[in-house]
Amino acid sequence: MQQWNHGWNVFLRGSAFFLCLLAVACGRQELDTLRFEDEQVLYGQTARIQGFDPAKSGDVASSMAIGKMYEGLLEYSYLDRPYRVVPMLAGSMPEVSADGLTYTFEIRDGIFFKDDPCFPGGKGRELVAEDFVYSIKRIADIKNASSGYWAFNGRLVGLDEFRASTAGAEPTDYDAPVEGLSALDDRTLQIQLAGPYPQLLWILAMHYSFAVPREAVEMYGDDFVNHPVGTGPFCLSKWTRNYRIEFERNPKWAETGRAELYPSEGTEKDRELGLLDDAGQPVPFLDRIVQYVVDDPATQWMMFLSGHFSFSGISRDNWDVVIKADSGLDEKLAEQKIDLIASPTLDLYYIGFNMDDPVVGKNKKLRQALSCVYNPDIMVKYYNGRITPVYGPVPDPLAGFKPEPTAYSYNLEKAKQMLVEAGYPDGIDPATGRRLELTLELGSAAGDTRQRIDLLVDMFEKAGIVLRASYNNWPTFLDKMDRRQAQLFQLGWVADYPDPENFLQLFHSDNVSPGPNHSNYTNPEFDALYEKMRVMLPSEEKDQLCEQMADIIIEDCPWIFMHQPMNYVLIHNWLKNYKEHDFPYGMVKYRRVDNALWNEWKAEYK
Repeated sequence: MQQWNHGWNVFLRGSAFFLCLLAVACGRQELDTLRFEDEQVLYGQTARIQGFDPAKSGDVASSMAIGKMYEGLLEYSYLDRPYRVVPMLAGSMPEVSADGLTYTFEIRDGIFFKDDPCFPGGKGRELVAEDFVYSIKRIADIKNASSGYWAFNGRLVGLDEFRASTAGAEPTDYDAPVEGLSALDDRTLQIQLAGPYPQLLWILAMHYSFAVPREAVEMYGDDFVNHPVGTGPFCLSKWTRNYRIEFERNPKWAETGRAELYPSEGTEKDRELGLLDDAGQPVPFLDRIVQYVVDDPATQWMMFLSGHFSFSGISRDNWDVVIKADSGLDEKLAEQKIDLIASPTLDLYYIGFNMDDPVVGKNKKLRQALSCVYNPDIMVKYYNGRITPVYGPVPDPLAGFKPEPTAYSYNLEKAKQMLVEAGYPDGIDPATGRRLELTLELGSAAGDTRQRIDLLVDMFEKAGIVLRASYNNWPTFLDKMDRRQAQLFQLGWVADYPDPENFLQLFHSDNVSPGPNHSNYTNPEFDALYEKMRVMLPSEEKDQLCEQMADIIIEDCPWIFMHQPMNYVLIHNWLKNYKEHDFPYGMVKYRRVDNALWNEWKAEYK
């Protein structure tokens, strides 16, 4: 899933900065007047949300919101590592045919969509198998321009043909049969695959597979993106775009007697950390979730220290305040009963080249030279050692990960020599007689972003290349990516599921923009290996293919490989059941606020 950068890397100017100050003021007033004996409220932050349509969410912030309100057949087990999926709206794990091509799911009884005017009498109806058929067809519909069709492309029997039929101007016929996607009855869903697809169960836990009611889409039309109607534990209560969003407990859960329980099994470490204290208790625990769009690091930090946010990331500027080299967490923070949680991520950040571009896309030597310009040690220092350089397209510990520098890792002298071979000696563009100028598209204009880009500009300057930054807000940036309007761009990919295939699919020709292959990279040799690898179960042979594909990407250089971050989170002691998860969509239902501890903290430190 696309990610611009770490959560603190968005800058607010003008009226947006006013909203930050307003959030602090309103937040403090709300906390001062709220009686925490009455309800459980989780306060936190979010980035700008594009909307709430599962078919159209390709960014983390929107997907996190969607995961609160919509659900799928399967979900990740909250506590288990290595990761595994378990039933959610499915009554059990699927029955799989001997050839591995037919999956049959039984749908749980008693699952209802939330009440909404789109239903007769405004009362939410029961979920049926046909809802999943319809929802996946929406992903396939060309007119919806879903960012998620890569997850189904070429996988389900007849779905590609259905997709082709949606290209015309006429309304899509969602009643048209698709052989590989059928509701045998209200409680039975059957999926037939065109070939082995070991990742299917991961995909069915993603938001692209969540159940959406046809009535809501047809009633709200284009505004459905802003009008979520799901089966999930929370409902959208209030939304002031780019400022504040509030969710409330879905009353349908109580009305229908729906019972979801907190996990009862975990590791001994989970038990020591209190992560099993609520074992077997009904969820969700929270009554409301209130999130602010507060992306300025200083403002975010103020809101965490004031007790408005229950948890927070650590910005680069605050690192030395929070972490002491010899003793870990700063003792003053520890005295306030603030805990530090550190864990590796399955995220990978990069600078992409648009292969459509006549300058960088057609000149492999130039891309290789520019890859040799990037100095990861400078960025590691900038991020206070909280990132690890990556030298290939797959993060640690997945197959295809490259632990050591490659032929096109940082080497300034080699970069200069390769610029000569690329036709740009000393960085001079022979067409103009002046230094080659390249434009880097960015999804933020934050102060932190500008500092990092200044470092990149300096790296390119050392090779005689002028790098110019084009700052965009996140929606505008994504639009440029979808329209292939970038020359260079900086992005990250947050793993959708724990399989190297999820990263290597970013280079498959079927996934070019508006799909996730925003470099628009195509290579028949790579595609052939990918098609062979993607249908394989975990094995040594699959690992070898991943290594081979990674080597091809390293040679072709459609990306400049940057880093893989560690995740550091501070949490107040009143927030319970917090465990870092690489796939956290919907996991907030397990979080709990201990009001007694919050009131004690407020009395002592506010």
